[in-house]
Amino acid sequence: MTADTIARAQRPPAEARFADELERLRESDSAPRPPGWALSMAAARRFIVGDDALGIRRKFVGDAALIDRALVSLATSRGLMLVGEPGTAKSLLSELIAAAVSGDSTLTIQGGAATTEDQIKYSWNYALLVSEGPSTRSLVPAPLLRGMAEGKIVRFEEITRCPLEVQDSLLSPLSDRVLAVPELSGPESMVFAREGFNVIATANTRDRGVNEMSAALKRRFNFETVFPIADFATELDLVEAEAAALLRRSGVEAPLRRDVLEVLVTTFRELRTGMAADGQSMERPSAVMSTAEAVSVAHAIGVRGWFLRGEPGTAADIVECLAGTAAKDNPDDLARLRRYLEQQAPRRKGAQWKALYAARHRLPG
Repeated sequence: MTADTIARAQRPPAEARFADELERLRESDSAPRPPGWALSMAAARRFIVGDDALGIRRKFVGDAALIDRALVSLATSRGLMLVGEPGTAKSLLSELIAAAVSGDSTLTIQGGAATTEDQIKYSWNYALLVSEGPSTRSLVPAPLLRGMAEGKIVRFEEITRCPLEVQDSLLSPLSDRVLAVPELSGPESMVFAREGFNVIATANTRDRGVNEMSAALKRRFNFETVFPIADFATELDLVEAEAAALLRRSGVEAPLRRDVLEVLVTTFRELRTGMAADGQSMERPSAVMSTAEAVSVAHAIGVRGWFLRGEPGTAADIVECLAGTAAKDNPDDLARLRRYLEQQAPRRKGAQWKALYAARHRLPG
């Protein structure tokens, strides 16, 4: 990607956002590398968890041992399956790992009910197919074929949202490391995986059972669970950093106040766990109150405050920005959020908690 393309992109891939860090790691990397990898396992780990000596910032907040296990899995003949609650940064982790291992995180399949094998393996340029017949010129490679041919990591997002027969198209590539193209003949009819190829798949636990994976496919993955952030201060710092980056890209010049973010993160954590700071239990909303959603709401608060009033957002903005998160598919969640604002907010100290309570009437309905 050119510098201009990166500057104009809403969200450049990890290898573009952190190109300077990857270059520094490559220059200082003297450790042995698994076959086909762009970095050694130790350097790939430092890219994700950070290295102050090289000026590499930490990009994933979670258990460092999880990173070690994930990288080891990818250096073997098994794929890597990341499971966990929605919004626990599974996709971010898969992107970072792919950028470190292959230098390319863009070979991505987005799973869904409409995903077909053509979108996973390959399709055809039908004008060339009609005029010339099946050939490598008329073949249009999809991420899986490209990953195998180029020896790169393929990312399969939300794999359990795909029909079972579509999921099982991975069986032969993961088992035999080969992809058949029966329309072609001779050596071109078989694509053998180059060193460096593997698959990182993600699935969220709320979708478990939507399209349960076959036992055969499960055996070809090592499963790792990504848990929500346990520490309040760590989650607050992450939301602040990620929201600040999004606000800069949105043209917002005023950063969010720390005390507003404290109210936001506290609200999300308590609604997520169904437990107030004083130990009082409450009814949890069915909506996902994840760290990723908190970052999204913080972004909306900053945009709202800056472009509507020319100032940083306040806790009062949380109410209107939160409504769309807490009540996506269940109107009862709006009532739960209203009870939280009426029962928990007035018990807290601080001007922003008072502003949150005073703005409770802004909830729709």
